[in-house]
Amino acid sequence: MPIALALPLAFVAAAGAQPPARPNIVFIMSDDHAYQAISAYGSALSKLAPTPNIDRIAKNGAIFTQSFVGNSLCGPSRATLLTGRHSHAHGFRQNGNRFDNRVWVWPRALSQAGYATAMFGKWHLNYSPEGIGFDDWKVLDDQGEYYNPDIITPKGRSIVEGYATDLTTQYSLDWLKTGRDKSKPFAILIHHKAPHRNFMPALRHVQKYQGVTFPVPASYFDDYAGRKAAAAQEMTIYRDMYEGHDLKMTVAKGSAELRYNRWPGAFDRMTHTQQAAWDALMQADNDRMNAANLSGHDLAIWKYQRYMQQYLGTIAAVDEGVGAVLDYLEDSGLDRNTIVVYTSDQGFYLGEHGWFDKRFIYEESMRTPFLIQYPGHIRPGTRVAAPIQNIDYAPTFLDYAGVKGPATIQGRSVTPLLAGRTPPDWRKDVYYHYYEFPGFHAVRAHYGVRGERYKLVRFYGDDLDAWEFYDLKTDPREMHNRIDDPAMKAPIAAMKKRLVELRRQYGDGSGPSIS
Repeated sequence: MPIALALPLAFVAAAGAQPPARPNIVFIMSDDHAYQAISAYGSALSKLAPTPNIDRIAKNGAIFTQSFVGNSLCGPSRATLLTGRHSHAHGFRQNGNRFDNRVWVWPRALSQAGYATAMFGKWHLNYSPEGIGFDDWKVLDDQGEYYNPDIITPKGRSIVEGYATDLTTQYSLDWLKTGRDKSKPFAILIHHKAPHRNFMPALRHVQKYQGVTFPVPASYFDDYAGRKAAAAQEMTIYRDMYEGHDLKMTVAKGSAELRYNRWPGAFDRMTHTQQAAWDALMQADNDRMNAANLSGHDLAIWKYQRYMQQYLGTIAAVDEGVGAVLDYLEDSGLDRNTIVVYTSDQGFYLGEHGWFDKRFIYEESMRTPFLIQYPGHIRPGTRVAAPIQNIDYAPTFLDYAGVKGPATIQGRSVTPLLAGRTPPDWRKDVYYHYYEFPGFHAVRAHYGVRGERYKLVRFYGDDLDAWEFYDLKTDPREMHNRIDDPAMKAPIAAMKKRLVELRRQYGDGSGPSIS
């Protein structure tokens, strides 16, 4: 429900006092960074691969433990965070759609209100953010490549030698230090490609986790009993990952030639020196794999470990970049009046149910990290359990900046939660709708509601029309679909009623109606 936005209480000056300066905003977002892989969230996995700089934001400010997206897919999520609206409302429902840069977005609203604005990194909504309202921008072409990516600027497109994460960090620091109008408050979007598929660490991190054994999720060999949509997907690590492109497996001991490599451009764009260094860093580990001649269960476990080593190694440069930005803000004194956010465009599977990728309404996909600091306004070490969604980002930034938003915004400002107050009418459940079917990974279209204890899902499309229901208290891994359980008749009815209400509240009439 749209809300009227006004200055937070922290900004209301005493009578006759000088109004405090409007806060700067640093919005850092990675791509496919699972909350399980951020050590501030405390998972066993993250303890083996800590993210100390991202954790600094939680230590300095707040961490949200129930943060969700409404459509777990890169493009739709990015359109939502800019507009404060769900996918059906802003029209970007699946990758391949084209975002209309003329629609209302919060960066343009801040620019019109006197902010200096910029964006660097992954855009992935159309060719470029031209017309969005940024004073400066440099973005990756489409998904972007890790090594020597194509960079699009207002002057055109060119290949820039370097590592995408480092380039994004450097562009951002350059603008913060010398590129912005320092007479204005600023808002900068730092959007990393990493750790998106195909999980290529910087050369300095290629061997960072080689030899580390990560805990295998209990659901890794899920048989998907009672869950037809889960059984139909094509994103299982040990069955669907490309052995060359994703897992960097070689054809034989002593060879650097990759196995099946569907998109060779990720490697072909490396310089000879980069490629030689990469091959040398991977050779011994690949030779051990080939010499072992693994198959079946053993190969499936090996593939999980290689996936984790590459994925977490890719995150290392992101964490370093976050540290560099925080260091600059602190060294310059800007941190005292700067909001810093770290999030991901959605969650990601790290072997749960045997999967990589996202898309499903299940927890690891729809749940995303959200950490925020604002010295003097957010108490250090705050933990917020109230559920938020990415429709809430836009109204939150507007609220802090004292800028009124349009009635089209479907989210609401989280500033009361950060002040320790949960409004009586704060949401207790979140709405989700995924559209991309047929599409990559064969995940069926579905919508649903995630409540405090229960989750209800309606899958549709192709030959599948099925409901699923989960008790998150007794079944947090979502292994047991209880839609046909007589004992769940009452909560299922209540959740169906709530789902009808949410679809009406948000104006979503897409997909089959609830019968």
